[in-house]
Amino acid sequence: MAHEAVHHGEHEVSVWPLPVGIGVLLVPLAITAFFAWKAPLVALIMGGVALALIIVGATGWAYEFFTKGHDEGHGWLSIFFFIISEVIIFGTMFVAFWMARVNHADVWVSQWIPEGLALSIPAFLTLVLWASSFTIWRAEVALEHGNRGKSIVYILLTMALGILFTVVHVKEWLHLWHEGFTLTSNMYGTGFYALTGIHTSHVIVGLILQAYALLFILSGKMNEKKMTMFSATVAYWHFVDIMWLLVASTAYIVGGLKV
Repeated sequence: MAHEAVHHGEHEVSVWPLPVGIGVLLVPLAITAFFAWKAPLVALIMGGVALALIIVGATGWAYEFFTKGHDEGHGWLSIFFFIISEVIIFGTMFVAFWMARVNHADVWVSQWIPEGLALSIPAFLTLVLWASSFTIWRAEVALEHGNRGKSIVYILLTMALGILFTVVHVKEWLHLWHEGFTLTSNMYGTGFYALTGIHTSHVIVGLILQAYALLFILSGKMNEKKMTMFSATVAYWHFVDIMWLLVASTAYIVGGLKV
């Protein structure tokens, strides 16, 4: 009689999701403490604790998986729902910006658009992110084929492009800020820095994820048999790149056109 193989699922208890969850919870509390409670010291402490908990928890969680667990192949469902939640966050900000643009059209055009706003900067940043989408895709393909060395090179190129994007963007903020276009100068300033700032924070998170993946690829723990985390990182980076097109067109074109 033929015997069918029986798969026994693993049921393990991990402590690492707990610090990650607490850290994520502290992030909005820190923001609330800074803006609503007017308690910058409390916000700074909460933010620091949140960052430490997320880093420690995520590192421990990943190490536990790469040393003990195996890839079930169901990661794409989680990636999908995570990106959907990110779309909702950006969507609410877009709607708020567009409504403000419509409701304050006259004063927006006549008084709120800064002279130093140039479309050449977002055009350059778009090319940088498009290039980074290509390099991280090549890194994923290389790792899928077991070529760790090639994958590492492409990850480093992607990180370099992401850092370039961040540096150029921050320099542009400083230039506009010195010209008087600040976060509190008017509703355009608030919307501009909110949209571009939130997006750049996502770029920084993407860079952290890439550095995270790079360490595990270098150690040999992440390979073609354990791709879920890196696939999630790649999908997240593509999402950030695509979202930049909407952020740039809203912040610079919809907001900056004098019509």
